Amino acid sequence: METRVRLAVNGQAVDRIVDVRRSLSDFLRDDLGLTGTHVGCEHGVCGACTVLFDGAPMRSCLMFAVSAQDHAITTVEGLAMNAVQQAFIECHGLQCGFCTPGFLTTITAYLQENPAPTETEAREAISGNLCRCTGYQNIVKAVQAASNGTAAAAPVDAVPAEVTL
Repeated sequence: METRVRLAVNGQAVDRIVDVRRSLSDFLRDDLGLTGTHVGCEHGVCGACTVLFDGAPMRSCLMFAVSAQDHAITTVEGLAMNAVQQAFIECHGLQCGFCTPGFLTTITAYLQENPAPTETEAREAISGNLCRCTGYQNIVKAVQAASNGTAAAAPVDAVPAEVTL
C-alpha cells in the first residue's frame, strides 16, 4: 500500500508517494539520494542512521517515512559546515567515518540544548552512538572543542529554517 508524504528535508519541501512500510532511512537514502544517513544495525542501537526530526535526534531506521508527514528532517547533508564538523576534523574525531553522520547530528542537537557540557556530559550525550574505530576520546574532545569555541568554524546553527509545506 502506498500513500503520499509531504515533509521538509534539509530545508526543501518534499512531496512523494511511498510504501507505508518504507523506513525513513531507506526513503532518505534510496528515494532522495541522501546517502550520508548510514544504516548499520537496523535496530536503532548503533546510531549511524540518526537524523534531526524537528531538531531532535531520531533513529531513522526505526521510523516509517510516512511518520515524518508535515515534519522537518535534517540529515548530515543538511548541516552547514558548523563547529561540530570543524571540531571533528581538528580533533581527529573520525576514522572510517561510518558512524560520523550519526555523531554529527546527535552532537549538533545536543549542543543546542547544552552549549557548554562537561566531559562527563559530553560522554553521556554520545553514549547512544557506537563507534568501532576511535575509542571515543577524540569524539569527546570534538564535542568540547565545538562547545567552547576552539573549533575554527562558525557557531553551531545547523537546523534549517522552517519550510512551509
